[in-house]
Amino acid sequence: MSTALILFGHGARDPAWAEPLRRVQAAVREQAPGLPVETAFLEFLAPTLADCAAGLIANGARKIVVLPMFIAPGGHLKRHLPDMLEQLRATHPAVEFALAPVVGESAAVIRAMAASALAAVDSLGRAL
Repeated sequence: MSTALILFGHGARDPAWAEPLRRVQAAVREQAPGLPVETAFLEFLAPTLADCAAGLIANGARKIVVLPMFIAPGGHLKRHLPDMLEQLRATHPAVEFALAPVVGESAAVIRAMAASALAAVDSLGRAL
């Protein structure tokens, strides 16, 4: 394994919160079977970003792409995530860590959310 992907989410006290992220993980695995993809969380849920990265590195990852699964870049992504990545780079200097843009800023994701919003209006508008 050379490159791996970490879907990085905020986390929540309710473990069910992570289910949509795990569905994204499954979809990525289906579309790119050779790409290792894992989930990691900022708080409340396991694994942490550091633990997830360590596992991928132990399995041979030499480049890890971290994709923030947030709608927009807030304080955690502006302040905490850069510090976490610097710590990972210091701990694993032979591994390249790449930070992808926040998923919610992707044009494809914005179009998908707009389509979902319109489908909700269409569906619920008829029911009212």
